[in-house]
Order: sequence, then C-alpha cells, then structure tokens
Amino acid sequence: MTTEPGNGRRCGYVALVGAPNAGKSTLLNALVGAKVSIVSPKVQTTRSRILGIAMAGRSQLVFVDTPGIFAPKRRLERAMVAAAWAGAHDADLVVLLVDAAKGIDEDTQHIIDGLKAAGRRAILALNKIDLVKREKLLGLAARLDKEGIFDPVFMISGLTLSGVEDLRRHLAASVPEGPYLFPEDQLSDLPERLIAAEVTREQMFLQLHDELPYASTVETEAWEEFKDGSVKITQTIYVQREGQKAIVLGQGGRQVKRIGARARGELEKLLDRKVHLFLFVKVREDWTEDRERYEAMRLDWQE
Repeated sequence: MTTEPGNGRRCGYVALVGAPNAGKSTLLNALVGAKVSIVSPKVQTTRSRILGIAMAGRSQLVFVDTPGIFAPKRRLERAMVAAAWAGAHDADLVVLLVDAAKGIDEDTQHIIDGLKAAGRRAILALNKIDLVKREKLLGLAARLDKEGIFDPVFMISGLTLSGVEDLRRHLAASVPEGPYLFPEDQLSDLPERLIAAEVTREQMFLQLHDELPYASTVETEAWEEFKDGSVKITQTIYVQREGQKAIVLGQGGRQVKRIGARARGELEKLLDRKVHLFLFVKVREDWTEDRERYEAMRLDWQE
C-alpha cells in the first residue's frame, strides 16, 4: 500500500446513489473494469455498501455501490436505505444515477430532496441513454438542472459503456490529493467469503426470477483450501418459509443444483481456481430480525 503523501496522487470515495434498478451495480463494474457487485433485473439486489476500487491515471477511485434508496417498510429495508445514505454522507463525491428511461420518479425525487437537505452537491449521470431519444434526454437534463445541486451532467450507458470513460476521467481529476488507501491491484474491500455468497445470491436472482423470495440470503459457512489449489465452499441459503425452501430446491433438488452449477462456474472464473461448492437451504423464519445476519451482510441494525 502506498502511504507517502503528494507525488501527484489523488484518492477519494465516490458514492453511487440512485433509485432501485437505476443501474448502479452495472456502472460500478464498468468503472472498476471487473465484476465486484452483483447485477440482476430485480430491484434491491444490492443490500450492503460495496467498495469497488479503480486506478485512473494517478488517481485511486474508491467507489461505494449503495443499495437503492426508496421508502423502507421492513427492518431489512431500513438497514439498506441507512447504508445508502451513510455511503453518500461519508463520500468525497456523490454521483446520482438516474434511469433516463424512467425519468424523475418518486424515489429519485426523494434522493434529490435528501441531498439538498444535507447540503450536498452531486454529479448527475443519466443512465441507459441507449434506450431514450435525444429530445427526451435533453428535456430530462434541463428539468434536473433546475434542482440546482448538479454539476456537471453526464449522459452514459453502463451497459454499452458509452460516456463511462468521460465520467471516470472527471472523477479522477476531482477527488482530493492524497495517498492511496488500498493496494493498486485491489478491486474490492469484500472478503472472498462474502464475494462467494454474493455470487450465489446473484444466481438465485437469475435462475428464480420473480419466484425468488425477497427475504432470502446466502452465507458462506465454511471455506477449506486444498493442496492442489482448489477450494471447498459450503454455503447456506436462508429463507423464511417451507414453501420458499421448496421453490429454491425445485423438484428433486434440480433448481438448487442449477443455481450451484452456475455459481460454481462464476466463482471459478472469479477466483481462477477449481471450486467445490456445496449449497444447503434452511428455513429460519426470523432471520430478518437476527442481528448476526445483519453483521454478515455488513449492515447496521435498525431499531
């Protein structure tokens, strides 16, 4: 890790905030140049604050991928939204990501109002521009500019990477001067055990679609290294009802085997080694009221 000051180095935290499904995780992965946050079409995929670390010239950018900000009802939702606002509060720079196809919905307006109340300015990134006509984009940018807290405005597509490099260059020039906070080759602050759990959770989203129980989570229970370089990973999928367990298992256990096979393939690419993955599904009715589960997800307990 580099600790000496000066030398033209810059380093800072950049919070990516936005409504659920605005594309924050896709943008994070694009900015970092590697997969550090799971992506799915289902809203509220990201639950905790995830750091993605990227080098841009002499600057180290520490991106904070936050859960989508929305009106929370359950304890888990309150913890997710609290993590998002904490990420925005602590960051050197804030990027508000707006789904250009959806425009200014209730959740986005709530975030804008929250930034105003906190006295924070933000960089505006209109995302998914590949899905919107230019006239609509310009009108949306003009409406948001009137809020008086955005400077500058970028039009991007996290999926096609259009405009992403321009945004990265601006961020690299805008973070404070100072030493790097992480080794230059580090991509995330997530421990491997948590990354592995997130990979499996992503495959649950992708394989189960709308059948996926909202109140489900994955924890890595054991991690065993072997002399041949392979690793045995044992994980538990927690759900709240027996009926949900049946959905995750599938007929004859076929669904959980499919999830495990896809997750194992992703983990082998990510870890660059042979992975032996074992999945178990357990019912724990009150897991969303268990402080230990929140600690495992790196979320603060909300009363």
